[in-house]
This record gives sequence, structure tokens and C-alpha cells, in this order.
Amino acid sequence: MIKLENVSKTFHTESGDVVALKDCSLHIPAGEICGVIGYSGAGKSTLVRLINMLEKPDSGKVFVNGQDLSALSKKDLLKARQKIGMIFQHFNLLQSATVFDNIAAPLKNIGLNRHDTEVKVKSLLELVGLTDKTYAYPSQLSGGQKQRVAIARALSCDPHILLCDEATSALDPNTTGQILDLIKDISAKLSLSVVVIAHQMEVIKAICNNVAVMDNARIVEHGDIVSLFSNPKEEITKEFIAQGEGKNFLAENKYNRALYKLTFVGEAAETPYMSEMIERFHVKPNILFGNIQRLGQTPFGSLILDIEGENRAAAVEFLKETGIGVEVISPENNFTGNSQSFTETAAEKGVFENA
Repeated sequence: MIKLENVSKTFHTESGDVVALKDCSLHIPAGEICGVIGYSGAGKSTLVRLINMLEKPDSGKVFVNGQDLSALSKKDLLKARQKIGMIFQHFNLLQSATVFDNIAAPLKNIGLNRHDTEVKVKSLLELVGLTDKTYAYPSQLSGGQKQRVAIARALSCDPHILLCDEATSALDPNTTGQILDLIKDISAKLSLSVVVIAHQMEVIKAICNNVAVMDNARIVEHGDIVSLFSNPKEEITKEFIAQGEGKNFLAENKYNRALYKLTFVGEAAETPYMSEMIERFHVKPNILFGNIQRLGQTPFGSLILDIEGENRAAAVEFLKETGIGVEVISPENNFTGNSQSFTETAAEKGVFENA
């Protein structure tokens, strides 16, 4: 369990004070994968560094497994950190050491004997799929392989928590997917709590159970990922979600009447409501963008469409009654900015009770 209570942090520099965090609170249950997303400078990295006390808050408290880290002595804090692994964007491997020695380095620091170290490193190499690279050097590895070594090293002391600070930002999309799958698999196998820092919603969507959105040093929105996707409250959250939902299409095209964004969650994503709407109201929907995916085990879909026909208003009202989220997109704005909420969303209708 990770719990941040009203933490704030300001860095004092020669050019002036930089406020990194303002009164941030966050609760991550044990075994959860929580994403923290925001643009550069939002405070993400500072937030994650508070969890292992690489940065200490100016005010507020940090609890890990019920222990107040901010109240620990230096000796006890070092011991507590052994149970918090961390991986970074640029891997931070020892270039002059083999894969084996990179993974073994933390074990030497805690005085593990040679036999137990070899057993441990071998098991970690199997876990991350690098048994054939045991005695290779970082210069001989691909980016994805380097990150696998970093993950194994972070797991060497059997942590309860894994912190991932932009861990896939330096990787290509295919390798990013493989590393995210590995982290998700490891979290399940080892019952790890994982915190993923990212600036792209695609990363968060691929792995996280819940997500905290940061803007201007604050956590502006936090919730389970399905609820957040289907019923975002803040404009910045809508903007991140829109990265994969036709934002560029709308930005490049102009319409002289309203379009509609439909959000389908759970059963609604797999029910043929569109066909029923066409048959009942004799309208012609023109689908401009469509996507269906799974957030965890929950189907989630979205459509952007134009609806033609005299019964358009009645057709939209029908969609509202089914529990589909409906949002009107004005001709002047794309749906990420100043779009007007058209109806209550699926989240407000309680479709997430079994999600």
C-alpha cells in the first residue's frame, strides 16, 4: 500500500523557487498498477521520487505498507528502500559490468553470499527472458534488453513496490509493448504494487488499473482507468485520452454542424445499438472515427460520427437511454477542448459496478 497525504515540494534555485508539488494526495492499494500521467514539468517524477524518499516533502507524509517513511532514521530508511525497486528511462546500467554483475550489485550491498547470489540472479534472468545474455555487456544489448536487465536489478532484493519513471520513453513502440507486458506479468506473479510515470496515455492504458492525472504540480484527477476514460472531468484528461481518439482527424477537418462522440463501456461496447438506432429512427450515421479495446477486462469503445436524418434528436435520445456516453462536438472546436457535455455518461448510470 502506498499513501501520500498532502505532500508539497518546492525546489529553491538560483533563478528562483520552483514549485514541484502542491498539496498532493494519492492512495494506491497493494498489488495495483497505478499510472501517473502529465506533461513535462507537471511534477510526475518528483511525486514518484517521494515514494522512496529520494526527495523528501516539505510538508505532508508518505506511507508505504503503513510505515511513515518521512519519520524514519537514515538507517531505517535505507532498509525500507530495499523493498522499493525503481527503473528509469535511460536504464542506468554499469557499462563496465556484465549483465550478471549489474543484477547482482544490490545483492552485494546487502551481503548475500556468492551461492545465493548466483541462484537469485539466475532466477531473475529467467523471469525477464535474458538467460542467454548472462555475461554480455550493456553495449552488446538492445534498448529493450537493457531495460530487462534494469528490471531484474530492481527486483533483486524482493521489493514490494516497483517504480517506473518514464521506463519506456527511450524505446520503440514494439519494444515498449513487450516491456509493459513484462511489467504487468511480473506484477501479477510477484504481487507487486507498480507506479508507472508516463506522458502518453497509450502507456497508461496498456498496463494500469487506475491513473492519476497531474497538471501544474497538482493531482487534478484520479480514478480507475475505465471510469476515467469514459467520464473524464478535467480538460487535460480529455486531451490525453484524445491522443488516440481521432484528435488529429478533427483538427484537420471542418464541419458546419455538430458531431457526436459516443463512449461504450462493458456490455454496451458489444451490443448492436447502432443497428437498432438506424432501424428505429431511419437515420444515417456517418462514422468518422471508431475504436474498441479492453481496459483490463472491460471492453471500451468510442465513435465519432455525424448523424443525418429528421429524427436525429430522437436517435441521440435513444442512445442516451441505453447508458452510452454521448458528447456533442461543436463545429468550432474539436472534442478535446470546449466540447459541451450532452448527457449523463455511462459512469453516472452505474455501468461500472461489475467492471
